[in-house]
Amino acid sequence: MRYIFNFPDIGEGLDEGTIAEWYVQKGQKIESGQPLVNMETDKVVTDIPSPKSGTIVAIYGKPGETIHVGSPLVEIEIEGVEGQAAVEEANKVEPVNEEGAGVVGTLEVAGNSAYLPSSNEGISTKSEEQAPTSKTQKKAISTPVARAMAKDLGVDINLVTGTGPGGRVTTADIEKFIEKGRTALPSQTQAGTSAPKQTEMLVEYEPLTQIRKTIAKNMIQSKHNAAHMTVFDEIEVSELIRIRAKYKAGLANEGVKLSYLPFVIKAVAVALRHHKALNAQMDMDNNRVIYKRFYNIGIAVDTEDGLVVPVIKNADQLSIKEIAARLNEISEKARSRKLTMDDMKDGTFTITNYGSIGGQFAVPVINYPQVGILGVGRMIEKPVIKDDQIQKGTILPLSLSVDHRIVDGGEVTRFLNRVMGYLEDPVSLVIA
Repeated sequence: MRYIFNFPDIGEGLDEGTIAEWYVQKGQKIESGQPLVNMETDKVVTDIPSPKSGTIVAIYGKPGETIHVGSPLVEIEIEGVEGQAAVEEANKVEPVNEEGAGVVGTLEVAGNSAYLPSSNEGISTKSEEQAPTSKTQKKAISTPVARAMAKDLGVDINLVTGTGPGGRVTTADIEKFIEKGRTALPSQTQAGTSAPKQTEMLVEYEPLTQIRKTIAKNMIQSKHNAAHMTVFDEIEVSELIRIRAKYKAGLANEGVKLSYLPFVIKAVAVALRHHKALNAQMDMDNNRVIYKRFYNIGIAVDTEDGLVVPVIKNADQLSIKEIAARLNEISEKARSRKLTMDDMKDGTFTITNYGSIGGQFAVPVINYPQVGILGVGRMIEKPVIKDDQIQKGTILPLSLSVDHRIVDGGEVTRFLNRVMGYLEDPVSLVIA
């Protein structure tokens, strides 16, 4: 019989993924548990294993296409098994052609090319070679993804010459059609000047990645559901600098890179034990606030693909050295796209270190449904007053955003004061 394997729900509320790489091809024999495809989700890149042994008879989607949870990935022919119902179910979907240029019902368009504006304002998409010769021209045969792409771009797909099997129009055909239309841009020259042979595009388009779509969704969700309030402050951290310098070389010999961020993580985690409102979550469905008695600190990591927030769990129970080692590990995994679901879940509070790039103050957006996020700015040297004398000091700016529905201004200030106290006197973290 033919078994249709749909994109499974791999947890954490994911509802779609983008195909990164196929490991199998049509006609290939596979074993149960063998990786079929590498999928990029908004949180991780992961392999999807086959649930059955058999022969691949159809593959749905190609690299760069987005597939919803529950939509078909492959069809597997299982030898020696009878099941007419399974065969009939398999026939309900449209298999891709051998080049993989096709999708099924619920697949979205997510190509890997730069698209022109959908309005095609000022751009001719006809060429002499592709102009219709009759009003009764034949309707084009195409894959669903190509038809959807043409519709989004305002292209009459019937004008496109198909190069796929049986003359089928593919996305590549549409891209070539549009490319030829670029040379037909109207002249924008003034009197006394000559028109250029070709006008380059003034804008560039890239499809949204899974990470970028999720960032956009989460930011809007946070702004719509939380009452943001931000408090700014700064502290003098000469003692922190001295202690880090004292232990930095020794830990480096052990393979541990010691930055200032582990001290901030430890200070926040310990302070949360004294201020439960900052380690909470609003549960409007049940008219209650959930106070969490574990302290898992999410760290916003800037990667080429976008911002991800892996979690250092039970940070209050870890030493500065252990936090530094864990921070090095998750940062490297984030940048190499090797984070797992376990690395990403169960955060209770978030820290974003924009100062590592250069900013001093910002208004961080809460990582909803968490209550608070601490922004760490760039250290700067300033004149400070110590013992009634003006001296050179090093200032660390902090920005704390909270959900004002749960946390009042007084509690915010007390929490931030405690965090700053730990950072001004890092030894206090050992005896807190």
